Parts: sequence; C-alpha cells; structure tokens
Amino acid sequence: MAARKSASKPRATVNELLGYYRDMLLIRRFEEKAGQLYGMGKIGGFCHLYIGQEAVVTGLEAITEDGDKRVTAYRDHGHMLACGMDPKGVMAELTGRATGYSRGKGGSMHMFSKDSHFYGGHGIVGAQVPIGAGLAFSDKLLRTGKVTFTYFGDGAANQGQVYETFNMASLWKLPVVFVIENNRYAMGTSIQRASSTPELHTRGSAFGIPGESVDGMDVLEVRNAGKRAAKHCRSEKGPYILEMMTYRYRGHSMSDPAKYRTREEVQDVRKHSDPIDHARELLVGKKPGIEATLKEVDSEIKATVNEAAEFSLNSPEPDVAELWTDVFA
Repeated sequence: MAARKSASKPRATVNELLGYYRDMLLIRRFEEKAGQLYGMGKIGGFCHLYIGQEAVVTGLEAITEDGDKRVTAYRDHGHMLACGMDPKGVMAELTGRATGYSRGKGGSMHMFSKDSHFYGGHGIVGAQVPIGAGLAFSDKLLRTGKVTFTYFGDGAANQGQVYETFNMASLWKLPVVFVIENNRYAMGTSIQRASSTPELHTRGSAFGIPGESVDGMDVLEVRNAGKRAAKHCRSEKGPYILEMMTYRYRGHSMSDPAKYRTREEVQDVRKHSDPIDHARELLVGKKPGIEATLKEVDSEIKATVNEAAEFSLNSPEPDVAELWTDVFA
C-alpha cells in the first residue's frame, strides 16, 4: 500500500523541525523507559508502546488549535505527551500512583485530562470512535469551530461501531478527523489477512467521507495532511479520514513476542523509515553543525524521562478511600 506523498516536498523551518524532533524523541525515550519499568514489575496490567509511530501524533498535534480535542485507544502514552501533558503525571499513572492523571486508577490504558482536551485512552477496541464523534457533535452545536481528532488502529477499522459512527458523522457533518493508525498488524494479524479492502482510507466512501493515505513515518507529510483534513472540518464540510501508514517496532503489547513477522522486516523499517532518524537527517541537511544542539536535546530528553520515572516511583499509591470515588452509583 503506497501512502500519499505531497506533490512538492513539505517545508519546515529549522526551529519547527527541531521541535518535532524533540517531541518525537520524548515519546520514544519515554516509551523505552516504560518498557524497562514494566520488565521490572513497576507497571502492572497491560502496556502498549508507541515506539515507531511517533510521527503520527507529533505531526497532527503541530496543526491543532487551542480547544481542539483528541481521543484514542489504549496505545495512548504518546498522544498524551504530544498534547502537552506532564511526563511525570503520565508515568505516575502508569505505575499506579496517586499523582497520576487518573489518580493511579486508570493505568496505562485509561488516562484522561480535560485540561489538555485529551478524552482518554480506551481499552475496548473501537469504543473511542463514537466518543470522538460525540465530542465533535458538541462542538458543532456550540459553534466553537474546533475539531476532534479520533485515533484508532487498522484492527479497530473492522469494528461495526466505526461504521455507525461514520454514518452519523457524515449525516450531521461533524468536525471530526478519523485518524487510522495503520501499523499493519493489529493485535498480530497482517492487514492483508484481516481486511478485504486494505485501503482503509476508502472505508468512508459509502458515507461520502473523503480520505487519503499518508506516509505516517514522515512528520512533515503527516503535518501537511493534517492541515488539509482540519481545514475541511473547520469549513463545515463534515468528517475526514486520514490513514497513517506507520509501523510499531515492538509487539502489540509487552506480552506479545511478535512472531508473526520477521526480525529482518522490523530492522528494514528501522533502517529506512524511522521517523526520528528522518527528522534528524533533515536537520543536519538544513543546518550543518547542528549535531551539538541535537546532543543537547538528547540529554535534556533523557533527564526529563529519568525525572519522570523517579517522581513516579517515589509517589504514594492511592489511598484505599479512592475505591469509592468516581463511582457512578
């Protein structure tokens, strides 16, 4: 499946590129640390890492406006960091501490921050898609001019509630961008084996929803596609689908040995398509001598992640009384 490339090369200033590089590197190093803490038994339950997919959320967050919303599935740590949530609070939630964003009760898969307009990671496959449309419905009624970015994967793209949502979103012309993060393997089955129509961006055609396939490993391609999609939604033309062709380097979750693909395949993607290496190459090409700055950024990110880990492990666990808070009845 070939992803769309811009007719002309997407452009960015050195400062913009450096910002994207920093944001993607923060996600990468944070996730590596999370994987390490999981292996040490400091993170319980499920844990799904975003390593390899950093360009998708970084590129889209680059074009959001204040008040735009985002909702995603359980591979959510990168989305939280990209929208400006504190790495300390995210890591504290991962380790089940009272200082976490959900006070230690949500863990890896169920974090939330209304202040950051992040409406959660969701553990039920595809369940966040109708929620995203509901958020967009609110903005349409209130005439806020804001857009909701609703993320889901290639596996969730086969769920029935996705198509119910497409129908309503198109019928009511909701300002929602459906972002399909196609990392090719869902929970462990190749998309060629799981989908009769692998071109997932065409799935909205029956409902009149335009879509496009995007190189999700190139942060500038993602950013430009995001601009087109958001402009479409803000112009009251209804929803838009972006299929981000991306790749996860790790297994579906920490318990997945990923034996359904070869080591050579993963290494080939890392070598030729890594989003962070690509951004680094662009920076070096634009500004000779920038390597010293990149080393400083690397050191800053490492310190930030280590500080987040130390903060989380030194934070208290939730009080037993928390069992009775946030309960519906």
